[in-house]
Amino acid sequence: MQHVQLFPPGMTLLALVWLLLDATFLITLLWHLLQGCKSGHSLLCSVFQDLIRYGKTKTGLQRPAWLQWFDIPKRCFWHFYCVSLIWNGCLLWILLRLLLQSVPVPEWLQLVLHFLHAGSEPQILVSTDNLLTQCHWYHILGLALYIWASLHQYRCHCILAGLRKSASGNVINLNHSVPCGDWFERVSCPHYFAELLIYVSIAVVFGLLNTIWWLVVLFVLLNQALAALLCHEFYHEKFDTYPIHRKAFIPFIF
Repeated sequence: MQHVQLFPPGMTLLALVWLLLDATFLITLLWHLLQGCKSGHSLLCSVFQDLIRYGKTKTGLQRPAWLQWFDIPKRCFWHFYCVSLIWNGCLLWILLRLLLQSVPVPEWLQLVLHFLHAGSEPQILVSTDNLLTQCHWYHILGLALYIWASLHQYRCHCILAGLRKSASGNVINLNHSVPCGDWFERVSCPHYFAELLIYVSIAVVFGLLNTIWWLVVLFVLLNQALAALLCHEFYHEKFDTYPIHRKAFIPFIF
């Protein structure tokens, strides 16, 4: 039976999906940077701006009433973390059973992985002992990187929250203020930059040769760059004294 090649040689479904997402956000970011549809006067521009903005960056945006039906409150985003916790917990449990007890990977998961990586070159198999040693090292290094970057993100969020709360923890007001201190002196959105560093750090742990993961890193870069740029523009429009030297996302660069 002759097999049909669904994707270009060396291209997997997973890589194709991330590549399409990267291209979408690259085009969106470039369109916004080139002043495309910033005014929002036409229906197309209104929909475009509505799709790329959320939260405070939608303030003052001229939006058709029907678009407001699609708004989702941030409090509803808990399901992302819930699904992630359950799914990644299951995968971690399967991996630990494979490494520690030599329990085979479930057939359904093998089928999913085979489908997502169809078209890729055969991978070199390593022994369980070798794999276990590598996983221990990667796990320790990954935990250290996540702890460091997560603590910085937590500090950034605490600074933002502290600007609107009293010493007792009571909310003073819901107005936006100019964040300052630490990395906020360099960029408007250091928490986005810290998230990018997390993904780059994992790419380093993977050995710099994992093509699909670098596509994920590129997606995070473009996605967070767009979000940071919109926040940066919001701060400049709202505060006349907003520091000119601050970049939006990456210190000294962008």
